[in-house]
Amino acid sequence: MSRRGFARTGGSVLFPVIVKGMTESMDYGVVAMVGNPTSDKGRGAAVDERVRGLLTEAGERYGFDVIDLTGDSFDDSLANAREHIDGYDHLVVVGGDGMIALGANAVGSSGKPLGIVATGSGNDFARGLKLPVNRIDTAVEGIVGAIVRGSHIDVDMGHVTALPGAVATDPTTGEETEPSQEVRAGMAPSFDRYYAGMLSCGLDASINDRANHSRLPGGSLRYFAAVLVEVRHLKRYGYHVKATLADGTTEELDIISPMLTVANSRHIGGGLEVSPYSRFDDGLLDLIWIDHMPNAVEIADAISKGYNGKLLGSKIFGWKRVRDIEITRAAEGDEPPVLMADGEYIGRLPVTVKACDRALRVLVPPAVARLQEREHGENRVLAMLRRDGRDPVTGEFV
Repeated sequence: MSRRGFARTGGSVLFPVIVKGMTESMDYGVVAMVGNPTSDKGRGAAVDERVRGLLTEAGERYGFDVIDLTGDSFDDSLANAREHIDGYDHLVVVGGDGMIALGANAVGSSGKPLGIVATGSGNDFARGLKLPVNRIDTAVEGIVGAIVRGSHIDVDMGHVTALPGAVATDPTTGEETEPSQEVRAGMAPSFDRYYAGMLSCGLDASINDRANHSRLPGGSLRYFAAVLVEVRHLKRYGYHVKATLADGTTEELDIISPMLTVANSRHIGGGLEVSPYSRFDDGLLDLIWIDHMPNAVEIADAISKGYNGKLLGSKIFGWKRVRDIEITRAAEGDEPPVLMADGEYIGRLPVTVKACDRALRVLVPPAVARLQEREHGENRVLAMLRRDGRDPVTGEFV
């Protein structure tokens, strides 16, 4: 028996191939994959080939087709995944947080599950979900098992949309892009993106940008080195925020700060816990900012707490849970840097950001689903807030 699928050759060109030897009677439909062949100085192509082969073998055994929608760039691959969304039942992405962002933007709010083969450096979203990192065979085995058993979890996403006057940038280079006719005519925002992890608006964006251009080996090392450099040159960025808080009330204020982050997940930079209170399924985002210009002792204290889940116990940080937030330029302060979401460049202020409740379905083995509830449940977060001395409603220290 054979089933007809697709494979890729030369960019985004698709051609039919035959998948033979299906042995199971169940039909799990079509699994699409998107890789990142240019990652790791081109070595990502070999990883993509490995994943494609493992998925094809599993498809022969369990009865699903595999199509490859990898394009020549982030935007090209995203366009492929969106254009062909009616032609597949599951999407698998291969790579780091940027590829997860691609997958989230392709299938977010569609109900179609996303499988994650986390490779390379960073992988903060995958780490937060307790998924295997740089273990290709294990990751694919878990995805296939989740498909066969129908196992998944539904997680929140952030949705960032440009307001009039915002400027879009290339997601890979950060360079400003030419607006489309629709944008110039006011018919569409200059950018409109979902993100799974964090929207970085200040120091964290500058750190990420420096790490992206570093020649040091290893993502975590690059990020840590970038932290040490950037904290020596803190700027006072000017933000005006208008937020709907968790209790439905609205708060509006200027924040003059080196850092402002709107987080959905806990980690950034290969393990730094910027947002330790974040939960994947509470329908809320975490607004985090540096409350005042810190001195050297406060900076050292914050860095020491960055990898043990106690960062927000430091008095220099403000924290609130929000449903949505509008971020514009304040009259005072420096111009904020290019915003980054899941490590990919987005554009410049002004923006509006909304929490999308359980809008992304992620393929995970049943054991991982159970682990998520145990390690990221409400009771655990409340215990962390009591430990750090914060009020769970106002976010203030008590």
